[in-house]
Amino acid sequence: MLAAALAAPGPARAADSGHMTHPELDWLGSQIKIHEGADSAGDSKIVVSPNVTQTPGMDVSSYQGNVNWSGAWSNGAKFAYVKATEGTSYTNPNFTQQYNGSYNVGMIRGSYHFALPDVSTGAAQADYFVKHGGGWSADGKTLPGALDMEYNPYGATCYGKSASAMVSWIQSFSNEYHAKTGRYPTIYTSTNWWSTCTGNSGAFAANNALWIARYSSSVGTLPAGWGYQTFWQWADSGTFPGDQDRFNGALDRVKAYAKG
Repeated sequence: MLAAALAAPGPARAADSGHMTHPELDWLGSQIKIHEGADSAGDSKIVVSPNVTQTPGMDVSSYQGNVNWSGAWSNGAKFAYVKATEGTSYTNPNFTQQYNGSYNVGMIRGSYHFALPDVSTGAAQADYFVKHGGGWSADGKTLPGALDMEYNPYGATCYGKSASAMVSWIQSFSNEYHAKTGRYPTIYTSTNWWSTCTGNSGAFAANNALWIARYSSSVGTLPAGWGYQTFWQWADSGTFPGDQDRFNGALDRVKAYAKG
């Protein structure tokens, strides 16, 4: 499936339009620092696996507005993730500038969906994501979509779901995304949220790459099943606009992951 450009935002759907009051403030990790904090370790203190080259990248949302992509590229960012959607009604108004702009300067780019498991099924949100910028193509420059699973910015931490119900919701999203694109989504989360809200499920490690959020000098303990992270969001500010990320491998591995 081609990674489609995003159309202008349409009218909000009744199912979740009233639920979201500040989607422009819900970005990848917006709730992580609030709930888990961060230490003050700089990039020079980052601890990584021995002999594993780390590729620097970034992620952005409408909060960053129009991004200076040439500047980020010059400063060393090799990949970028861009928020596309939230729930089944919100689309990032800056998506086209961010998604196409990162691609045009040479970055490998992808998009992500901010999950709201209490407003609709996982499959419904996967469909909305794919239709509004979350697609994938095997061009070597498009990363598979990412599913942002984190603390609820509008209420109960686990969106009112039991651990088993949350696992089922994520499976619904993941399976539908795979059916529509041929790829399983990368799962973004923190170990603390995952343990609390999925019962530390190990059900996804076989198919879904892990994007771990931890604002510290190391990734720490990973969620069950995953022996390593594919991406690590290690800071919410730094050299690049938006959040600071690392791919756990050299640039050729980023390209391989993008191509599938």
